[in-house]
Amino acid sequence: MAVNLPLIQAQDLKPVSGIRVGIAQAGVRKANRDDLTVMLLPVGASVAGVFTTNRFCAAPVQICQEVLASARSGVRALVINTGNANAGTGLEGMANAKACCTRLAEHLGLHASQVLPFSTGVIMEPLPASRVMAGMPAAIENANENNWYRAAHAIMTTDTQAKAKSVQATIDGHVVTITGISKGAGMIRPNMATMLGYIATDANIDADVLQAITSEIADASFNRISVDGDTSTNDSFMVMASCASPMPRITSLQATSAVAFTRALLEVAQYLAHSIVRDGEGATKFITVTIEGGKTTEECLKVGYAIAHSPLVKTAFFASDPNLGRILAAVGYAGIADLDQNKIDLYLDDVCVAKNGGRNPNYQESDGQRVMKQSEITVRVELGRGTAADTVWTCDLSHEYVTINADYRS
Repeated sequence: MAVNLPLIQAQDLKPVSGIRVGIAQAGVRKANRDDLTVMLLPVGASVAGVFTTNRFCAAPVQICQEVLASARSGVRALVINTGNANAGTGLEGMANAKACCTRLAEHLGLHASQVLPFSTGVIMEPLPASRVMAGMPAAIENANENNWYRAAHAIMTTDTQAKAKSVQATIDGHVVTITGISKGAGMIRPNMATMLGYIATDANIDADVLQAITSEIADASFNRISVDGDTSTNDSFMVMASCASPMPRITSLQATSAVAFTRALLEVAQYLAHSIVRDGEGATKFITVTIEGGKTTEECLKVGYAIAHSPLVKTAFFASDPNLGRILAAVGYAGIADLDQNKIDLYLDDVCVAKNGGRNPNYQESDGQRVMKQSEITVRVELGRGTAADTVWTCDLSHEYVTINADYRS
């Protein structure tokens, strides 16, 4: 089960004025489960997105990137299927994704370029486009503003829990609603994870400003998580603004309203990102890795990712074994050529494990084991090189992770 992740309730998720969500059972991979989601946006909505950096990206990712590069304010609908990634499918996969966009557009009286497709699931298997298209009428028919709870479940693959969050913030005297859902549990690492994330808001904001904010918060949330170090082919993080709020329009990143909106949006994005790690395949522990005292943010992230991706570190956490030299070894191979090991300090929560590159004389293994047995742990490394700092979030690596991925297609 997920690590300290509360079960969401339908009443916890607030509707977003102007954005309707519809769900259907299309039988993409399994019968009798919700696996098709449509999101319907009003005229004038602003849309922004961040996508995987995997060069073998899926057909729907390629289409989304092309559309958003030219028209972030013309998108009117999203179509999302789970059970099949439509990745590694060549020209046939691209044709299938475009056919799905065309069919949904026909149902809605739109142009195909106003529809964004998304897929998640098994790679290198043909998308059953006919099933996706056959499920569209049912999804459109039940589309409404209160369907976020069902949508959070419909986009799941190996997730054990649905992931969702709503917040409301007062901006320029008006209450703005932000509701988001995400999925992901394995093939998770930064830039981006095997994840889909969708956040909707009624904030009134220019599309270009929304894109800049979306990129910024992605780097502080979804691009700071790792479960297993594998970068997926399908990762997509979308933010959609209906612009239905009567608030004054946000037209500049420097505006006070933009700062307040960014803060509220980040709260939702980080919660969703952390939820993915908490529900990492087979995870039993949620681990925060903070690197301080770097010359640059980039080198802090190198060290953070080296620790977060290390199978030896992750299995030690699973076993609650304070074999903490593994962490120092990961720091050492992170790729900082002029690193001075004699300046490095290592902490587990409040326990100083290593000081000036060696075992802290006051460190007792019983203290380390006490922390290692916790379900939530903070690893903090002081590099002694400067003032830069950054944080990534990860989980342990258990027997169950192997079992899940060995049986993924069965």
